[in-house]
Amino acid sequence: MRLKDIAERLNCRCVGDGEVEILRVCGIEAAAQGDLTFISNPKYIAEARSTHASAIIVAEDFESLPMATLRSDNPYLAFAKAIEIFYTAPKYAPGIHPTACIDPTSHIGQRAHIGPYVIIHQDVVIGDDAVILGTAAIYPGVRIGDCFFAHSNVSIREFCKVGSHVTLQNGVVIGSDGFGFAKQSDGSYYKMVQSGPVIIEDDVEIQANTTIDRATVGATRIGRGVKIDNLVQVGHASSVGENSLLCSQVGLAGSTHLGKNVILAGQVGVAGHCRIGDNVIVTAQAGTHGDIPAGSMVSGSPAFDNRQWLRATAIFGKLPQLQMKVRELAQRLEEVAKRAGSPEGKS
Repeated sequence: MRLKDIAERLNCRCVGDGEVEILRVCGIEAAAQGDLTFISNPKYIAEARSTHASAIIVAEDFESLPMATLRSDNPYLAFAKAIEIFYTAPKYAPGIHPTACIDPTSHIGQRAHIGPYVIIHQDVVIGDDAVILGTAAIYPGVRIGDCFFAHSNVSIREFCKVGSHVTLQNGVVIGSDGFGFAKQSDGSYYKMVQSGPVIIEDDVEIQANTTIDRATVGATRIGRGVKIDNLVQVGHASSVGENSLLCSQVGLAGSTHLGKNVILAGQVGVAGHCRIGDNVIVTAQAGTHGDIPAGSMVSGSPAFDNRQWLRATAIFGKLPQLQMKVRELAQRLEEVAKRAGSPEGKS
């Protein structure tokens, strides 16, 4: 496909040879002749100059390069759309596999694809254009909107609600029991019924082997446009605000409430009953133990202001040297004090 045709489809400005033939899109390190790649960070200018790619998607203000470029206000988004030009995802024709088990009291909308060994229990309602792949299980009373896509081994527990344009990757569990146990007088634990459903709003994607627990009472809610990575745990009665990102191995304890546009980087842990404001960023491996005001960026465990944390971690490597200097100063002060207290020092 000619580069200028790609530019037109991506709404990019083509600079250089628009007739160059593009065969695929590729990361910049592995790119070769015939490939289209991208750079979104100016610090990778050396890689941009040395790549063998035939063309690069860059920002409008990126410096001139020897190869053809596609100029975009959002090069990463343009690259994401370029992938769609060259990659064709599998299509799933409408139909119900003969091994699927669907309760007659359930309603499935038009043009659904129901794969092998799918189980849909009683009183389930699913909208139009659903794709539910093999071995998925949908429990009684579930409500699902239009354009739902469930990969294999997804489970949606009883009475949960899922909006439209929701994608659940392999092994996602929606509405598993929250971790609720009441201690009894003999020291044993009494399991609390987890009566509250999970509510997932529109345009949400939840990736592989993530679990969203149901609530003891009330509901666990995932807001519109939220994207959740692999191996994330959302505890019972928590809520995640619109357009927030939860990266891999994040853990939210019960009754955690996230605002809108929050980013929790990999392996962030949030203690229970915390409130995290809108537009907060928590950097990787941080642990939060209290509320975080809107607009903050925090790091470390326990988490505190990111700029202070950067200064603190810079000092951390120098602590042995600082300790030696402190000891030397302490010894000198001791010697000065001894001399001051001696008869010679007094005279």
